[in-house]
Order: sequence, then structure tokens, then C-alpha cells
Amino acid sequence: MVVAHSERATLRVGDVFLKVDADQARIDAEVEAMALAPVPTPKVLWHKPPVLAIAAVPGTALGRLGEPSTASPAAWAAAGAAVRRLHDAPLPPRPGRAGRGIDELAAELDGECEWLVTNGVLPADLVTRNRQVAEAALRPWSPAFTHGDLQIAHVFVDGDEITGIIDWSEAGQGDALFDLATLTLGHERHLDDVVAGYGTDVDLDVIRAWWSLRSLLVVRWLVEHGFDPFAPGCEVDVLRSRM
Repeated sequence: MVVAHSERATLRVGDVFLKVDADQARIDAEVEAMALAPVPTPKVLWHKPPVLAIAAVPGTALGRLGEPSTASPAAWAAAGAAVRRLHDAPLPPRPGRAGRGIDELAAELDGECEWLVTNGVLPADLVTRNRQVAEAALRPWSPAFTHGDLQIAHVFVDGDEITGIIDWSEAGQGDALFDLATLTLGHERHLDDVVAGYGTDVDLDVIRAWWSLRSLLVVRWLVEHGFDPFAPGCEVDVLRSRM
């Protein structure tokens, strides 16, 4: 078992990953995105709802949240270049996780902040400060082809080369800086390498705002699904680093 929660489960059998998801639309979106993306993606072996079978990609993950990355600066830059190719590609037909509107995000953020404080999960000053930082991400943006869940564990490298990007279930039209922020969450020291590989000016304040916004939004989900956002280097530490 690789991962399991209320939305989906992923199992590994040898070099084959079996993704079990009762949401047919989410599986369809993932298959569609992998076919359209101009970057290395897993090979789809077969698809028999509710199961999608994909081949393992070669290489090792760029890193893990909460752990130092051993990947070279060149590998991080290569990841940035791959993300740029994705963002420059023709738009996919569907909105993705990174495509939520400003009003929807602001309402969700306010609700999560209230829950975090009311239930004593995080100190009020920590939540308030990060809510202020997150405000910079709530601005108009031009849609790009986004991965939507581009955490570093989903990017595989062999040396300095990108060998595959996995887990496309949240892909679609969205805010390009959301992808860059997700990739560098908890690994701020590699942001310059990623931006250098990306090859164009980006608003670093917006990326940092997304670090706060994304972390505030996921703490409750992680706790309720058996994950630990309080682990060293993970989401709560990301929030503390903004103080």
C-alpha cells in the first residue's frame, strides 16, 4: 500500500501502480492530462474503472516534505524547466485544483482559519499572520496548464534529468505560481534553482503567499486523514517560518 485515504488508494505490485478511485471523472481527468502534458509521465497500462494501472517511472523522487533533498541544484533547475514546458503548453479542457476562483479561495481560507483557531489547532497569531501573507495569492491570474499537486515527491529524477512526473488527478487550467509554490513548499532554499530553470520572472511574494495559503487550507484535511502536518519541516513549520 502506497497511500490510502477516503478519496482514493494507491497500491504497488512490482513495477505497476494501481490507483483505485470511485470518482470516474477524476480518473478520466488524470488520464487525459497525462496524454496532453509535454513532460515525462507514467505509462498507462490499462484502465478498468475504478482502477487505473500505470507503470513505475525510473529514477528517484526529487525529495520529500520534511526531509532535506539530496538532489542537485541542476536537478531542481531541470524541474523548473519541466514545469515551464507544462505551463507553456496548450490549455487542457478542464479547470484544475489550481484553478479555483479568488472568491472561492478566500471563503475557504477564512473558514479554515476560523476552524484552526476555534478548535485550538494553531495559535491565533500564527493563523492571522499567515492569513495576511496569503492575501497576495488572491489576485487575478492568466490560466496555464497546471499539475495541481506538484509536490516534490511527485517529481522523479535520474541524476540531473527529469524522468517522470506522477499523480495528475488534480491537473487542469490554473494558476502557474500554485505549481511552483507546491514544488518548493518546505524547500525554500531551492526556490532560486527552480526559478532559474523556469526561465522567466515570477513574483516571489506570490509564491510565498501560496506557501501560507496552501498550508492553512490543508492542515485540517491532513489531520482528519491520518497525516501529520506538525512533523518537522512540514506544513505547520512552513507557517511558523512566516512569523
